Amino acid sequence: MEDVPLAGLEQTRQCHCLAARRRAREVTRRYEAALRPHGLRATQFSVLAALAQMGPVPVSKLAGLLGLERTTLTRVAGVMERDGWLSGAPGSDGRVRVLGITTLGRQVLATALPAWKQVQDSLTKEGLTIA
Repeated sequence: MEDVPLAGLEQTRQCHCLAARRRAREVTRRYEAALRPHGLRATQFSVLAALAQMGPVPVSKLAGLLGLERTTLTRVAGVMERDGWLSGAPGSDGRVRVLGITTLGRQVLATALPAWKQVQDSLTKEGLTIA
């Protein structure tokens, strides 16, 4: 097998994509650790927070707002419905499913919010910005 020239390959050590993904995993781990005692994952917290602010929303719209794949949100929502944190109902169009937060979901969110805020404030203090 012949060697293929890979001039400039050393530049990949400074890859912005890899660095961003590494940092994203680090940030996610911090939120996950803080939310774990409340029985929540970071994505579940975001779903509850969005629904508490917006009210019932079609799955596709919520997925777009949260930057999630529709199938990922459907899977996450199924677990949250099972746990009683969300309610799901057909929309006016039979192909649309609408999600809403339940009273229990609001309670879980309220209990976890201080833990989320502590991580949020810590990251802000460290200079993490979202642009």
